[in-house]
Amino acid sequence: MLAIILMTAMPTTPLPPAETSPSSTLPTFERTLRPWGWYETMTEAPGYKVKRIGVAPGQQLSLQKHHQRAEHWVGVVGAGRVTVGERVLDLLPGQHIDIALGEVHRLANPGPGPLEIIEVQFGAYLGEDDIVRLQDAYGRA
Repeated sequence: MLAIILMTAMPTTPLPPAETSPSSTLPTFERTLRPWGWYETMTEAPGYKVKRIGVAPGQQLSLQKHHQRAEHWVGVVGAGRVTVGERVLDLLPGQHIDIALGEVHRLANPGPGPLEIIEVQFGAYLGEDDIVRLQDAYGRA
């Protein structure tokens, strides 16, 4: 048996041109400065928070842990040095690492250029006061 299917052309409506007004630009985020660089909170909802973190050349975050959150880091720009427990690893653009709840960790920028990562935090409480500093180059431990 031979079946023939006829499709009729539906009239189409052209799409409007892309909007180029200032309202179509990418969102901007408030930048919080720290002695080691800066961070921007990109989004936050119950159970998770996403940050963009920049570490200045030669600087590092405190050696720290968290009681109420785990983290997932993705390298975006530059080469970072990551300490997780007893391991020390390089984090390059496109690479990622998981940091379990309560695990000791640190991010450093040993290079001459910028370092940026995306950090995704998971947990019931994601406040900045859930940082237990074990070592800190800026006198905050």
